[in-house]
Amino acid sequence: MTRFTIASFNVKNLIGADKEYYRFQSYTPEEYAWKVDWMADQLLSMDADIVGFQEIFEEEALTDVISEADRRGAELNDAVIPGRDKRYHRKAIFKKLGFDGYKDAAVAFAPNINDTGEPGKRRPGVAVLSRFGFAEKPEIIQELAEPVQIPFQELGGGDAGHFEITKISRPILKVRIPVGDQVVTVFNCHLKSKLGEFITPEGAEFPPEADLTQYDAVGRALGSMRAAVRRMAEAWVLRRAIVEELELGRPVMVTGDFNDGEHAVSSEIISGEAPFKNYAWMLRHDAETPRDRYSEEEDTKIRAALLKLQLTPAEKFFVRKSLRDMVYTTAFGGVHESIDQIYLSRHFNPENPQAVGEMEYFSVFNDHLTDGSHPEAPYNKLASDHGQIMAHMRIGKAD
Repeated sequence: MTRFTIASFNVKNLIGADKEYYRFQSYTPEEYAWKVDWMADQLLSMDADIVGFQEIFEEEALTDVISEADRRGAELNDAVIPGRDKRYHRKAIFKKLGFDGYKDAAVAFAPNINDTGEPGKRRPGVAVLSRFGFAEKPEIIQELAEPVQIPFQELGGGDAGHFEITKISRPILKVRIPVGDQVVTVFNCHLKSKLGEFITPEGAEFPPEADLTQYDAVGRALGSMRAAVRRMAEAWVLRRAIVEELELGRPVMVTGDFNDGEHAVSSEIISGEAPFKNYAWMLRHDAETPRDRYSEEEDTKIRAALLKLQLTPAEKFFVRKSLRDMVYTTAFGGVHESIDQIYLSRHFNPENPQAVGEMEYFSVFNDHLTDGSHPEAPYNKLASDHGQIMAHMRIGKAD
């Protein structure tokens, strides 16, 4: 049996000092040192075996954070782990107190292909840190081999055009990680945000909707719709990659910032359809009479097909176990919601007789979050405006 932890960590704009990542936004050397300090403390607190990072502009900055976490962890171990000369050094508590470090861990970084390096117009990527290394070369999904065309139809019939994407806004990083007697496929993603997409007219310096002194409510609503459609298209690209792995019988975990809650359409695209309790009452797709319903045998087959490809948020398993009302990873304008998730395939569902493992606990690191409507909100620039989540997993039979 192997126990391990997997976490999702949106760091909020990790980049070196004096580098303008977004327009007029950069870190002074002191601010960068503060950010590295805070992130290293978070890594030290989590002590996760696998971490999916979002909003990483440079791999070098992430390396700085990991190195600082290792330095602090070594100091902590020297202070709290007794030497062999102490008769009580074998006590189990000291195994829990020690920091394992990332000296021998592997890092996979997926830069954003939309990032030209131009100051003020940078675009972040994602990364995965693994103490178990990688079983295969990491794969980056961003520029699509073939454009995805999503056709639309008018209600009642007729062509309504299509939406096409040739690349997604941020990379999806796919890694295969050996854990215990299994190799787990981990996807790390950061889907399109809810910030509206506005089109700059030819010859103009900015989109008219960006001018808040001439507030265009309808135009800004259309921008939000564009963002939502893109986010759902990106969710479908991720879902397609997930299903490919599940069809091969591989255990799957998905970490990331989904920029939507668990019950949003984009999240449901990723997790897959939840089956009905019974399909035997449902009118068949090819019904010719009112009596043409699915059989009991077909009901069993349909449910099995859906469950095989379904993912479940680790948060949901936690809520079931703890009877806790709410988990949140963001707080803004009085709204507390969970838009960061760790999804688990049926291989980790305790209700599945063929499960290879399960989640034993779930941790949320959100004490640093401040509501964006409060005066202290600028603190989030140097910390993160996201909480971190971590699933405590077991592979193999329990002791």
